[in-house]
Amino acid sequence: MASHRRPKQPSRTRVTVLTTAAAAAVAFSAQAANAAPSEKPSKDEVKAKVDALYEQAEKATEKLDGAKEKQDKLQKEISTLQDKVARGQDELNKLRDGIGAMASAQYRTGSIDPSVQLFLSSNPDDYLDKASTLNQLSSQQVEALKKIQEKQRELAQERQEASAKLKDLTATRTELAKQKQEVQAKLASAQKLLNSLTAAERAALAAADQRASRASERSVISGSTKAASGRAAAAFSAAQSKIGSPYVYGASGPSSFDCSGLTSWAYAQAGVSIPRTSEAQADAGTRIYSESDLQVGDLVIFYGDFHHVGLYAGNGQVLHAPHTGAVVRYEAMSDMTFEFGVRI
Repeated sequence: MASHRRPKQPSRTRVTVLTTAAAAAVAFSAQAANAAPSEKPSKDEVKAKVDALYEQAEKATEKLDGAKEKQDKLQKEISTLQDKVARGQDELNKLRDGIGAMASAQYRTGSIDPSVQLFLSSNPDDYLDKASTLNQLSSQQVEALKKIQEKQRELAQERQEASAKLKDLTATRTELAKQKQEVQAKLASAQKLLNSLTAAERAALAAADQRASRASERSVISGSTKAASGRAAAAFSAAQSKIGSPYVYGASGPSSFDCSGLTSWAYAQAGVSIPRTSEAQADAGTRIYSESDLQVGDLVIFYGDFHHVGLYAGNGQVLHAPHTGAVVRYEAMSDMTFEFGVRI
């Protein structure tokens, strides 16, 4: 006989769970249907982000340049100190040989001074600090021992100074590596953003840059601003000869440049030595705070932390090495934040 048992009813808990899950699924489906697809950044948005990354990279580049300059300076100072220590050691050895010869002569005559004998096997400081010892030595011996003592102290100081500079050099090299990594990271991020654009969009950005540069060049040609001095004119002329040269971070010519590399190289061609970094160049001469007082060849410092520099080209234009991916070119000063000029 067939069973007529009633089917088992779902429990209240199970009904609640199923109802909740169904409601969540409906809500999720509704959200998915209403959600707008993620939009690709526009060409102008990408350019703004890339420009910001280039500016950050240039800040790091100027720090990199400063660390490289400090490293070069320390290496020269250490080399000089090491040469001095080597020469000083030779002098000390000769002085010791002299006092030894003096002791040998005394020994042969049977009159070697006990103090000199002791000196030959220990430090003379112990004897020079004792008046009784000095009284036992001849004036010639006293003078020889004083020279030895002075030379020993001098050498100790120079060795200590060289050791401190070596530690500083190690720290500077660590900073150098850190800044180089930061620059490379910023530039890699910028390149990734640029790669997200189509070939047509990248071409449009490049064309816009070229139009702006040509407009700045026409403005320079039409201007009539005179050079600040003969050396400023020579520096500006040298920089003009490098128009079209690529920007390379840390480069100071003659075929590629970063911003302060171009200005320092240009003034070097005029026979004038100025500091390597934009921050240091900001203090290299007389500051000109009014843009209307600028003359051709003046350094032009941009941004509050002075991380960018160029040469005033006249008529509101600057000749500079802008950033990675660009070349030495003219640009309107109004495109950047002008701080002041510096007349060398």
